[in-house]
Amino acid sequence: VEFSVPPRDRVYASWYGPRFHGKRMANGRRFNQWDIRHAAHPYLPLGTELRITSEETGKSVRVEVTDRGPCISPRRLDLSRAAASKLGVLELGVARVEIEILKLG
Repeated sequence: VEFSVPPRDRVYASWYGPRFHGKRMANGRRFNQWDIRHAAHPYLPLGTELRITSEETGKSVRVEVTDRGPCISPRRLDLSRAAASKLGVLELGVARVEIEILKLG
């Protein structure tokens, strides 16, 4: 299946943690809320590498699409607790971020 995705996009992101910690992700591995690289996206291929930059803090983190989600509109990205913490958006719950595709999976 071919589809076109912009190399950069601005979306709402949230984070997921304790309730999902240890559960299997879409890629077959177990989710670890303390692993900074875990992220969920509804349709980007698993294994896609992204740079996420918070519009609020200007901080960035590199993640890999390892899971599917989020399931709550208008959010389009779920980050691990560790990634949200590094971005400085943990307390916000939901934050505006820029997604830059570094490598499609």
